Amino acid sequence: MREIAVSEITRNIREMCIEANHFLGRDVKNALDDGEKKEESPLGKQILGTLEENLGIAGRDMIPICQDTGMAVIFLNIGQDVHFTGGDLYDAVNEGVREGYRDGYLRKSVVGDPIIRMNTRDNTPAVIHCEIVPGDQVEITVAPKGFGSENTSRIFMLKPADGLDGVRKAILAAVRDAGPNACPPMIVGVGIGGDFEKCAEMAKHALTRDLDEEPEVSWVRDLKREMLEKINQLGIGPAGLGGRVTCLGINIETYPTHIAGLPLAVNICCHVNRHTRRTI
Repeated sequence: MREIAVSEITRNIREMCIEANHFLGRDVKNALDDGEKKEESPLGKQILGTLEENLGIAGRDMIPICQDTGMAVIFLNIGQDVHFTGGDLYDAVNEGVREGYRDGYLRKSVVGDPIIRMNTRDNTPAVIHCEIVPGDQVEITVAPKGFGSENTSRIFMLKPADGLDGVRKAILAAVRDAGPNACPPMIVGVGIGGDFEKCAEMAKHALTRDLDEEPEVSWVRDLKREMLEKINQLGIGPAGLGGRVTCLGINIETYPTHIAGLPLAVNICCHVNRHTRRTI
């Protein structure tokens, strides 16, 4: 049994909240570079160039990439041989978010009640997903999620008879309906299978995966390539002003499901697909 003080969780999450809001992963940066080269619309190419310039300024001057510094989404893969000491794990996670958003001068966007809407003033509570895995380590993923794109996400409870063609149509419908409201160029996370909440969690988690990652299952691999091509044929383009580069990348996760269902979730993110990962 390995003991980990929850203060270590707090410290890492504090640092990761600040890091994620100022730097994008190399995979997203490469996708932006490639998009600027491929974009044929002069205005679209200019917009992509401006986004890259903004990204450079954010890292150099430690200014958030986007003014919407998001609701903190935390994925914890906890080794079954880990014992936490010194306090409650969820309290430690939220304290890390609290300190990160305070010390990083990040915008606090969370309201404590969805109807009364009084700001909590520290961007807590976070949305926390925990999974128990083999081993004695803890993998932490911090993914601040802005709501311009979050609000365009969709869940479809398809019928088994809808099949792969229904999946294709649903993904394209979600992106088409999102249009400029998702602040394109976008990144698309898709969850297929499970049940109502499982497919949504998979779609969110898919956004934290490397865009260059190739799915092991052949039909998922083919669907990923096909959907990226078809989304970029919609003509939405950078900032929704037309062009070839609507989507920088798409990731798909799957899970077994019930004989009577085919749940599908599409979680959309703008190009500011922020996430950082550490293992302790």
